[in-house]
Amino acid sequence: MEYDVIVIGGGPSGLMAAIAAGEQGARVLLVDKGNKLGRKLAISGGGRCNVTNRLPVDEIIKHIPGNGRFLYSAFSIFNNEDIIRFFEGLGIELKEEDHGRMFPVTDKAQSVVDALLHRISELHVDIRVNTAVGDLLIEDEHIAGILLRDGQSIHSRSVVVAAGGSSVPHTGSTGDAYPWAEKAGHTVTELYPTEVPVTSNEPFIKEKKLQGLSLRDVALSVLNSKGKPIITHHMDMIFTHFGVSGPAVLRCSQFVVKALKKSKTNEVFMAIDSLPEKNEEQLFSEIRGLLADHPKKAVKNSFKGLLPERYLLFLLEQAGIDEDTPCSNISAEKARQFAHLCKQFRFSVNGTLPLEKAFVTGGGVSVKEIDPKRMASKKMPGLFFCGEVLDIHGYTGGYNITSALITGRLAGLNAAQ
Repeated sequence: MEYDVIVIGGGPSGLMAAIAAGEQGARVLLVDKGNKLGRKLAISGGGRCNVTNRLPVDEIIKHIPGNGRFLYSAFSIFNNEDIIRFFEGLGIELKEEDHGRMFPVTDKAQSVVDALLHRISELHVDIRVNTAVGDLLIEDEHIAGILLRDGQSIHSRSVVVAAGGSSVPHTGSTGDAYPWAEKAGHTVTELYPTEVPVTSNEPFIKEKKLQGLSLRDVALSVLNSKGKPIITHHMDMIFTHFGVSGPAVLRCSQFVVKALKKSKTNEVFMAIDSLPEKNEEQLFSEIRGLLADHPKKAVKNSFKGLLPERYLLFLLEQAGIDEDTPCSNISAEKARQFAHLCKQFRFSVNGTLPLEKAFVTGGGVSVKEIDPKRMASKKMPGLFFCGEVLDIHGYTGGYNITSALITGRLAGLNAAQ
């Protein structure tokens, strides 16, 4: 049988593309090499599925540091509010949480997957799971269908590649589509991990001094070679046995990767401002006040509540202050050093966990070769790309899924036409 549209990949962008094409009345085949569709979607948002974000479009683009600007045209056709209406039309009631994140009222990602699969079934989209694609069929410099790994070919007038990146491989994202894109004349930019924990060889990390310690609402920066911040994120973080992790670290990770590329020493510095709401002078005078108010008290007791206890004791040690020293014996110089460490504790990092441990893939099919309004290849007629296979990546918080759903929508719509 010949199809109008074949969609490769049953993740968010592929499911959306199949629905969009089906709604145009096209004969659609959705193929996925896994045994079920929507596997990445089912574990997204901690199993609750953060379907999109309600921030204004400009804010969303800012949260997609990897080529987010490419999406402006797409947002003018189908945007985050359209995603919300789309899901509500499928019977999925959504609720807004912090920072504009939108979740199903059920708090179950599976309900989102089920609603998408129900819509696909209503549109009579053919589905083939456990079906691995080996290559794209190209005839007379035009897409003609797909070649399966078992040697079978299936013909179609257009193909939508929604096969994902190389992160979270157990959901099926194993980078299969990059060689197909290159064969069709596309450039695949270098792949790297983003939204990934960061590694460090610092002695305090190796000795596991702070392992398991969480810091809330810190300002974490990646520093350039001159010690100036490249990027700063105000969020939580956690120390691990190999380095640092948590939301602030995940957001900084792609900047660590890029800074390490430029570095000649194979290390980059990060800095923690553990009290971002105060400047260093304010903090210094507050510390002087605490020391003056309790001259006989041990410094660790006088400073109690300023920082989490383990971090407080760690910074006292870094400042060369014995935690049991009476406050009256602490010099102004030592107090200033401690205040400085609270505001800027610098430590070196040497990399990240590998791409397969990352939440999101950086790099991919170059967006310069994709029509931003149609998601169509500028190199190969009949070929469309959407989702994480493209060189577009955002922070976690509903931004990547928004990009996947919007690009999937346009790819499916235009592939059908």
